[in-house]
Amino acid sequence: MSLPFHFYALPFHKLSLQELYSLMQLRQEVFVVEQDCPYIDADGKDPEATHILGFGEGGRLMACSRLLPPGVSYPGYASIGRVASSPTVRGMGAGKALMQHSIEWCGQLFPGAPIKISAQCYLTRFYEGFGFEQEGQEYLEDGIPHIGMVKS
Repeated sequence: MSLPFHFYALPFHKLSLQELYSLMQLRQEVFVVEQDCPYIDADGKDPEATHILGFGEGGRLMACSRLLPPGVSYPGYASIGRVASSPTVRGMGAGKALMQHSIEWCGQLFPGAPIKISAQCYLTRFYEGFGFEQEGQEYLEDGIPHIGMVKS
């Protein structure tokens, strides 16, 4: 089963207050509450990001990510991070659609730049399906095993 999602790419300064609130709410629901990972989400990078927002029926934010230009998170790489989908739409294609849109927008915003992500280890096969390859050793980030992955 899949639901219709409508995706938008907006720079931080073009987010409405409601969009920003929904974005922060979804990220906290997934990363802080669901994954029991208290951390400071407002890390100073959002203002430099283009935010991918995936809305479902009724205009509710169901998926989001942030795209950062080369050099903000990793020297020489654009990056996709804060990838989150609502638990209510998991298994319905939200994550795949989100990553596809995120990769496409990276290509438009940062032509020719390779993309680097910090992937939770249990999702490596998911990201490999989009052409990402593991790079380096596994590490802990906020108590969760992660690994660097790169897409040329």
